[in-house]
Amino acid sequence: MFARSRWLPRSLSRLAAALQGGSGSQGTRGVSGLLVCHRSIYGKSRQLLENGSKFSIFHIQHFRTSAVFNDDVMTVNTPAFAESVTEGDVRWEKAVGDEVGEDEVVCEIETDKTSVQVPAPHAGIIEELLVPDGGKVEGGTPLFKLRKIEGGAAKSKSAAASAPKPEAPTPPPTPAATAGAIPTTMPPVPPVKTQPMDSKPVSAVKPTAAPVAHTAADMGLKGFRTEQRVKMNRMRQRIAQRLKEAQNTCAMLTTFNEIDMSNIQEMRTLHKETFLKKHNMKLGFMSAFVKASSFALQNQPVVNAVIDDTTKEMIYRDYIDISVAVATPKGLVVPVIRNVETMNYADIEKAINELGEKARKNELAIEDMDGGTFTISNGGVFGSMFGTPIINPPQSAILGMHGIFERPVAIKGQVVIRPMMYVALTYDHRLIDGREAVLFLRKIKATVEDPRLLLLDI
Repeated sequence: MFARSRWLPRSLSRLAAALQGGSGSQGTRGVSGLLVCHRSIYGKSRQLLENGSKFSIFHIQHFRTSAVFNDDVMTVNTPAFAESVTEGDVRWEKAVGDEVGEDEVVCEIETDKTSVQVPAPHAGIIEELLVPDGGKVEGGTPLFKLRKIEGGAAKSKSAAASAPKPEAPTPPPTPAATAGAIPTTMPPVPPVKTQPMDSKPVSAVKPTAAPVAHTAADMGLKGFRTEQRVKMNRMRQRIAQRLKEAQNTCAMLTTFNEIDMSNIQEMRTLHKETFLKKHNMKLGFMSAFVKASSFALQNQPVVNAVIDDTTKEMIYRDYIDISVAVATPKGLVVPVIRNVETMNYADIEKAINELGEKARKNELAIEDMDGGTFTISNGGVFGSMFGTPIINPPQSAILGMHGIFERPVAIKGQVVIRPMMYVALTYDHRLIDGREAVLFLRKIKATVEDPRLLLLDI
């Protein structure tokens, strides 16, 4: 008989076996309402006589558990990458012991094309970082361990908000309050010495050198030369690799032209308020160049084609997906505007604004940058006057836009001042001949200078 046992197993089978060890069939009592995961049973049995037989009575006490369970520590794994990405480098935003809220970013994984943010799936405290900062991970690799807490981040924020503000220190009493009464009699005059004072000639007095203050300019002249080494992130390494591959693979050639921006500026000034009210966004110059490029690509489809070096074939695409180069702190990204041939100015501006907002927030996905049949790079936003862009492989051409500057130009025998922009087209001479490249750039020039050509399809 287990009359003095304190704890019984939670298993029902073992409990039944323990009860069967009593006095016969009458010693077995049924136990109901037993929740194995949350309740404990202890035996404090006492023997009673009822009709000359013994039986044991087991007291059952129920306990409530707290919100902390045995499985409250969870392991967060690396999210799955796109098909073209195999691995990335981890950059931690949080440390061990930091409290995070649900969906708060814990780390970023820098891949060849973009950065993938890893949020906390639950509010909790970071228990352990399983990958060092800068370590390489693949899809599904364990990243960190998180101890879940119920509303921990919210509670800490509310507690910090409800904490009493420190009282302002009391100002010290003013001297007038502690000085007491104002004296009415003059203080006694100190006696004057009758002996003559020692005197020295001026030449005997040696001046003392004042301490020299080292200014920042003096420190710069002395040449405090320092340097630091910063590891290239994966995106910058991939950009450098692709640009060098483009130089080694493509037979790049660049042709130039200039565009008179008077008409497009006048159209923008005339309709920008109406455009803003209807579409809730500003009308820029990029939409004009994207639409003009789409029109020129339809006129010269070879510029929209690409060479397959594996099969030695030329691939002509019937769709037009234009990549727009965007500069970010981590490197150059080229999100893609798809099916531009079916868009108008408003659709293009909306797509550019959405992709630009994603790029600024570092929320571009791999799908936003995959593909692309032609690229436009706008160096004019930084004040560039002239330049030769590099092809974005596996594409065959890229258009470089530059700044708008007023210059004297000859129009109908007269010299006038017009807002002019230089444009450059770099193309793969293995696929595109000079004739097609020049005609393509002239078509862009004509369409931007007179957008009515788009309506007339000429």
